[in-house]
Amino acid sequence: MAHTPAKVLVLTGHDKVNRPLVSALSEHCHVVETDSIESAIELLRNQQFNAVFTDSGDFLPLERALVSQQANVILNTIGEGVCIVDGEGRCNWMNKKMQAWPARVHEKIRRTCQEAFELFTKQVSPSGHDSNIPFSRSKRYNLNIEETQYLEMIASPVISPGGQVVQIVAVVWDATGPRRLQQKIDAIDKAGRELVRLESESIAKLSMTDRLKLLEDKIISFTRDLMHFDHFAIRVLDRKANKLEVVISQGLPPESLNIDLFAESEGNGISGYVAATGRSYICPDVERDPRYVQGLDSARSSLTVPLRLHDRIIGIFNIESRHQAAFNEDDRQFAEIFGRYVAIALNILNLLVTERVGTAHKVADDVMSEVAGPLNDIGLDVAALMDEYVGRDDLRGKLQQIQDNVASIKKSLQQAAEGPQLVLGAADVKATTDPVLLGARILVADDVDDIRKTIHDVLRKYQVNVISASSGAEAIAQVEAQDFDLVLSDIKMPDKSGYDVFAAVRKRSTTTPVILMTGFGYDPNHCIVRASQEGLQAVLFKPFRVEQMVTEVRKALAGRVRQSN
Repeated sequence: MAHTPAKVLVLTGHDKVNRPLVSALSEHCHVVETDSIESAIELLRNQQFNAVFTDSGDFLPLERALVSQQANVILNTIGEGVCIVDGEGRCNWMNKKMQAWPARVHEKIRRTCQEAFELFTKQVSPSGHDSNIPFSRSKRYNLNIEETQYLEMIASPVISPGGQVVQIVAVVWDATGPRRLQQKIDAIDKAGRELVRLESESIAKLSMTDRLKLLEDKIISFTRDLMHFDHFAIRVLDRKANKLEVVISQGLPPESLNIDLFAESEGNGISGYVAATGRSYICPDVERDPRYVQGLDSARSSLTVPLRLHDRIIGIFNIESRHQAAFNEDDRQFAEIFGRYVAIALNILNLLVTERVGTAHKVADDVMSEVAGPLNDIGLDVAALMDEYVGRDDLRGKLQQIQDNVASIKKSLQQAAEGPQLVLGAADVKATTDPVLLGARILVADDVDDIRKTIHDVLRKYQVNVISASSGAEAIAQVEAQDFDLVLSDIKMPDKSGYDVFAAVRKRSTTTPVILMTGFGYDPNHCIVRASQEGLQAVLFKPFRVEQMVTEVRKALAGRVRQSN
């Protein structure tokens, strides 16, 4: 194999390098000669050399020129703009990146550098008014260019040997993308905080049905207007069945919402994978992804993120698009942040509860653990105040009311936690005669034996004729076979939904009142909203107090009494 000779550069100058040396090098190397430092720099910039030979007097100027040349290459290659500005605001030098920006940007940078010059001058000047200010070698600035472009700049002073600031070196970069990203995150955070304000005093008087509708409206509105997603579904995990139930959807066909999906990493689509693993999933092309399950008509891509509540996955947020590769990492980040707020809002309204009795106890236990300390503190404070106000019967009476309220709250929570009773106070009901309820024929449908039996026993004490059904199909069969004055039905039963029972009642009679029951607002098929539009009487959210149930039953049967009179 032929040996490639070394390539050397010889700076001959004015015969400063003797010719014998050049001749000797030429016998073994490929020699390139030049007679000036400028031409040597140009050759070194465009060609590769193994060595450089020059007179010792030319070495230092050549080295400095090379360093300067390399610095110039670096400054013109980096992605930030760099400039040097003097105390008069004149720009003495700028790199290519800075030159590429328009004049309005140059003007903003120049003025900011002038301000920095004056600030640094005061800091380093022994006679300056602000000489006690700790000196900083640099200062960071945020520059807004007509609200369309955001720049960040670091200004550093160039200080002379005499201690004077002579110039400002500014390094500037475009932060528009990160700034807009942060603004969108802030907007999502604000929207999320608005979602979790659903329990504030301003809506405290709304019924649970109205709160559910308000939550749905807000989620749809924020998802559309803020995140620009028009086709999405929110599914909540039923932990008992490990099934993902639809609670809110927009722009997706019914057939896609009726597909049964479980929180399993395989065989249950992208939603099942995300619920099982807790990992977000961007699907750029649904036709090439074996995990994709039918969703939006003509869908081309999708984004699915988990709904996290603390360290638990309580559901998924699935967004779909008719455009291929419509979602990127920013969309994933936004959706995850927004999804956390959605999870909190769902939890506030207790939409995620599906295990009825068991979950009711868990929720009650959680609430009890959260409020037990504060309730005990209130009790102790009130007891201490009662000792101080001995002889003040009026004040002691009010304090005693507070004590009684605390005890009542504790009792209610304990009753909710004891279960399986979800009609609170049922054990305290005494047999009585109520002309509104007397002799009424009421159908009670619930697949949970204890709940159905408790309601049956309570209504019997009011001398009501109660027919029970343990499934949706049985309830519908009863409705088709005979007339009832009132139907109480659970929303989610294994075979039929509460809306199916409601529809069967309406098919037989347009006037028979129907009351639906659900565990903490869980409404997978939008039964409440659909039935409310068609004349639903009321909704009872478990666990409810017996007084609440009786009140709603009396309201529903009031028309029956008027007709009989």
